[in-house]
Amino acid sequence: MTDPYSASGVSLEAAARAVELIKDIAARASRPEVKAGVGGFAGLFEISEGRYLVAATDGVGTKVEMARLAGRLDTVGVDLVAMCADDVVCTGAEPLFFLDYLAVGRLVPEEAASLVEGVAEGCRQAGCALLGGETAEHPGVMELGRFDLAGFCVGAVEERNLLGSQRVEDDDVLVGLESSGLHSNGFSLIRRVLLDEGGFDLDEMTPRFARSLGDELLEPTRIYSLAVVDLAKRGLVHAAAHITGGGLVENVPRMLPPGLGAVVDTSAWVVPPIFGFVQEAAGASREEMFRVLNMGIGMVLVVPRGKEDEVLADAQAFGCPAHVIGSVATGEGLILR
Repeated sequence: MTDPYSASGVSLEAAARAVELIKDIAARASRPEVKAGVGGFAGLFEISEGRYLVAATDGVGTKVEMARLAGRLDTVGVDLVAMCADDVVCTGAEPLFFLDYLAVGRLVPEEAASLVEGVAEGCRQAGCALLGGETAEHPGVMELGRFDLAGFCVGAVEERNLLGSQRVEDDDVLVGLESSGLHSNGFSLIRRVLLDEGGFDLDEMTPRFARSLGDELLEPTRIYSLAVVDLAKRGLVHAAAHITGGGLVENVPRMLPPGLGAVVDTSAWVVPPIFGFVQEAAGASREEMFRVLNMGIGMVLVVPRGKEDEVLADAQAFGCPAHVIGSVATGEGLILR
């Protein structure tokens, strides 16, 4: 199997191609204040000298279908905030506010409230305000019981705290912050291999996880905002990468400048059992898994050598277990060892 996503109807190549096409289109709708636009983890807009607004938008993907099948609507709102706020903090920005968009086939007020309660909890964890949102009912377009979530987060950062490839140096250290599980990527694959083909039940208790499969799959995405903002303000981070679709392989190189790559020691952390469970069901190789899923690392920080112990302790204090997982080196791309 060359690409475990392909059989599930998802093309990573098409996604990358779409981004390239959209970059050209977006470039024709710009302003002088735009410092970074389409293609990065978040966009930067200068609002005054040395001060930037930072914005990111995302959704929860097909994890919403898993939530619908499990009859649990109170966690995917946390995922939504995490997907946006954790992109914003890759610039060093502090998330300020969040807005959500909920589309439903039929509006059931109690279900909408449950979904938004998850969004509010995510905002509390990210330290930002839930400023507003929109709920849209789409009868005849979306099936009854179906829904989708999207949102965007806005933050702010001073230029002196701005993270990015311009600060990365050869021999910097990579610190990986543990994920809370699958987070919000790969669920088209997961649903196919575990539910459609594997015949597993979401209510099934699995000794490997000490809880039901549904609880394991719907574990909310960890939000790293408070930890990363603190580290950035203290000058302990050069750059950050949110490990979402494309895994470590695609996302770590996004924070590195031309001429520098990264080497990652995959034995530096314990990969949670859910990833092996999915790998077995999918018949996927180790390389394929690292290209699709986060494999237990949800955020990677580039840290000045000699500061890693301080970063590890600070991340732990914010509830984010962390490990030194590699280093920056001359070259291109990512080497997994």
